[in-house]
Amino acid sequence: MSNADRIVTREAWIAARKALLAREKQYTREGDALGAARRALPMVKVDRPYVFAGPEGERSLAALFDGKRQLVVYHFMFDPTWDAGCKSCSFVADHFGGAVAHLAARDTAFVVVSRAPLAKLEAFKARMGWTFRWLSSSNSGFNHDYHVSFQPEDVAAGAVDYNDTTQAFPVTEAQGLSVFLREGDEVLHTYSTYGRGVEVLMGTYHILDLTPLGRQEEGLPFSMSWVRHHDRYDAT
Repeated sequence: MSNADRIVTREAWIAARKALLAREKQYTREGDALGAARRALPMVKVDRPYVFAGPEGERSLAALFDGKRQLVVYHFMFDPTWDAGCKSCSFVADHFGGAVAHLAARDTAFVVVSRAPLAKLEAFKARMGWTFRWLSSSNSGFNHDYHVSFQPEDVAAGAVDYNDTTQAFPVTEAQGLSVFLREGDEVLHTYSTYGRGVEVLMGTYHILDLTPLGRQEEGLPFSMSWVRHHDRYDAT
């Protein structure tokens, strides 16, 4: 159907909009139910010690809470051999800045973690103009334990453990998000999500989803192949 065929009277548009609104409300209610189910998931005690390198020195996982009850960790794809962070993760990270203060107001700390050394993270962070906390897990098994870094031989064999399944993956790093809760001296792992699960962080996608042209990703080699570092888009 062409756009010309979709032009109708205001009355017909209102009728179609009301029908869609009923579906949107159903979707919202289902989202609320999923949120409740997510909060009701069982938890796992984190027994392994992890050390993260930051501008203030080394810190444990518990220290990353900064006195808050909850901690959200974004797993940013940045292999130690790369000179820049993943373009898709950078697209996600562009949405973090304004959220940190609001999360803190709800007893929630937020950090970004990558396997690249701190010097590379700091240089790329400065280039992109980001202000969120970004730490290196290069001296711990954190990334591998939370299934966002893979051994080269597993990548070559097409058998990495990602998104709770064994599958092929093109590189040694993947994106994800993990959530932790602090109970006294204990740290509990409550939730992780991968792949399209991190779209909840990507406000740009949600805005595009409201438009008639949508994300405009049909026919691309892969869905996010259009994404660039925000300082690399052609100004024209």
